[in-house]
Amino acid sequence: MVRFSDLSLLTGWLPVTLTVLGAVGAVWLLVAPVRRYVTAIMPVVVLSAAVLTVALYLFVEELWRPFPDPIAVSVYLLIGIGVAAVLLVIPRILVRRRLLSAAVTVLAAAVVLVAVGVRVNLVYAEFPTVGAAFGEEPIDRIQVDELSRHERVVRARPLEPAWQAPADLPEHGRMLTATVPPTASGFTARPAQIYLPPAYFADPRPLLPVLVLLAGEPGAPQDWFVGGQLAETMDDFAQAHGGLAPVVVVADGTGSQLANPLCLDSRLGNAATYLAVDVPAWTRATLQIDPDPRSWAVGGLSYGGTCALQLATNYPEVYPSFLDISGQDEPTLGDRERTVDAAFDGDTAALIRVNPLDLLRARTYPDSAGAFVVGAEDQLYRPQVERMYQAAEDAGMDVRLQILPGGHNFALWAAGLRDQLPWLATRLGLTP
Repeated sequence: MVRFSDLSLLTGWLPVTLTVLGAVGAVWLLVAPVRRYVTAIMPVVVLSAAVLTVALYLFVEELWRPFPDPIAVSVYLLIGIGVAAVLLVIPRILVRRRLLSAAVTVLAAAVVLVAVGVRVNLVYAEFPTVGAAFGEEPIDRIQVDELSRHERVVRARPLEPAWQAPADLPEHGRMLTATVPPTASGFTARPAQIYLPPAYFADPRPLLPVLVLLAGEPGAPQDWFVGGQLAETMDDFAQAHGGLAPVVVVADGTGSQLANPLCLDSRLGNAATYLAVDVPAWTRATLQIDPDPRSWAVGGLSYGGTCALQLATNYPEVYPSFLDISGQDEPTLGDRERTVDAAFDGDTAALIRVNPLDLLRARTYPDSAGAFVVGAEDQLYRPQVERMYQAAEDAGMDVRLQILPGGHNFALWAAGLRDQLPWLATRLGLTP
């Protein structure tokens, strides 16, 4: 029997049922046995909700512009429906001042809001299950002070043929939350979320490769464990390879949910130094892993994909392998002028010196390799990913391009990581 927390919010009967209930609730709020409500009050309230939604759209997309790419229009439409449902509660209760009618009205508004949340989630696929939506973690935790270093290790390249899994190997990996000190960068980052595969807890311990992953913007490191289904993907890979999988350090590349430091060293913060110096230094000092740069890769989704390619082109000696999922063709705050003004005080040359496309046109990277992944229906990002793939190939990188069904959401990003993991494991010296 499937647990309630394991029910899908993306497919199956539950999202359909919640959407239908929301539609029923909307009908209750829109229709009442009083002509004046239907002809005058309700239209005014709905129009007010529309005005508020349009105002929100203009503020976010034209004035504030917190994100490098626009929020989908469908999301604003859903927000407008939610606003209308809330605004209709009091007028609908006043139509018939009875306790039962009031209770049904409040319930109707609640199910509309739930349905709106479900439909928004279908756009971004951020919460795949009920448990994920309520914060249930898919993996057991371990604390930093519980880690130990083993005297006996297995070191080989490729590692899998030299590895013999012990009988008492755990079935699943574990998750570690740790603060990576910004020793060299001074960058204010949130704690990293780290996946340690089952083989990490074996004795002798295999020296595993490292994948540094980055979330999008807006976003947080735990997004890779929730919408990105990182633990499930890595556990599945480990079960097929004797407990072996990369250690995954999901580092914070932004500093806060809405911040966008462009993955650069600039007036917005030294994010590049944090990710290219501080994170690797802490990982090598704290975790018992393969320190060889050939066994290290960086990857990410959306903003994180852009950042991964930035690090791979600016610091190829640190990250000679990368995974760019739905990234952009250059770091941006919406347009180049705004980006240059905010980050470099108007100095365009400063951006060009670190911009991946310009670097790929000016240099060659014969020792670097990477994978580009994008959704076939991602009209904004697909052309950019294809452009960067071609530039990387022209610069001598060993690159591959995968176009998956889907758009710009977590379902695509989770699938991209899962599909590219076998290639990545071979590239990092884990598997033959």
